[in-house]
Amino acid sequence: MQRIIVALAALIALASIAVPAQAQSWPSRPVRIIVPASAGGTVDLLTRAVSVKIGDLLGQPMIVENRAGATTSIAEEYVTRQAPDGYTMLMSGITLATQPFMRANLPYDPQQDLTMISLIATSGNVIVVNPAVPVKTVSDLIRLAKSSPTPLFYGTPAFGATGHLAAEMFNQMAGTKLRQVPYKGAAPALQDLIAGQIHMTFDNIPAAIGYVRSGKIRAVAVTSAKRDRQLPDVPTIAESGLPGYEIVAWFGMVAPAKLPAEITARMHGEIVKALKDPVVLERLERIGFEPVGSTPAEFLAYVKVQADKLGKVIKTAGMKPQ
Repeated sequence: MQRIIVALAALIALASIAVPAQAQSWPSRPVRIIVPASAGGTVDLLTRAVSVKIGDLLGQPMIVENRAGATTSIAEEYVTRQAPDGYTMLMSGITLATQPFMRANLPYDPQQDLTMISLIATSGNVIVVNPAVPVKTVSDLIRLAKSSPTPLFYGTPAFGATGHLAAEMFNQMAGTKLRQVPYKGAAPALQDLIAGQIHMTFDNIPAAIGYVRSGKIRAVAVTSAKRDRQLPDVPTIAESGLPGYEIVAWFGMVAPAKLPAEITARMHGEIVKALKDPVVLERLERIGFEPVGSTPAEFLAYVKVQADKLGKVIKTAGMKPQ
């Protein structure tokens, strides 16, 4: 019996040092970053802008793998089912806060089944209209929306996307009734906007800025709390008559739940270093992102605040889980 007890104690001791040892040798092979969208989209551009430098710092390549569908839930659920060994991570965003309100019978809890590593970057949205729409300011938009005998239509890349929530928040604060037209991605919504099939979108700045600069669409206001450096002459919605209005797209790195603390800390540290690299900063600025690099605890707290804020918008709008 004594031998059995000693053997069991030895096994427990070995198990207790196995994870730290694994964490110390991490990474010994390439790390996958799952992107819950198609190649070329906003989150994909961000991931590719930072992943090369992070990989250089880790000493292993970061392999970007796109898994689009179901407003990120396919990718998020996939990652929750992977081993928490540091070799599968996910770049996700606002859906970490909104999925419990937007998806019926969601088979995972983003806050419980994922490890938050770092909020990497944010990007405001911008209200853009077709040039034929007689709107240059937020006041113009509110006035037209309330006086028009027919609804004004806005396009969104997906049900529950940032642009959708931004428009619903606008409706609630301005007392308007803008109508959503859902699309399968930002690109077709922008093309229909340019063609005059819809009146406006609340689009991510990285996706819309090229068309704004070319004059194909007109920027009215940005959704962030302060003006965007890419569009310094475009006012915020808050300063245009709706004080307190603020919503941004945000993206961060997460991993399966129970990721060892040593791996979480190492990954967070390399992300912070990467976000200070001049080449990475130039890439992020070019595509319209503000770097953040929060700690895991700060990121989790941010997700909780966003869930509370956006959950209220969703419920007030009467948006039913799909």
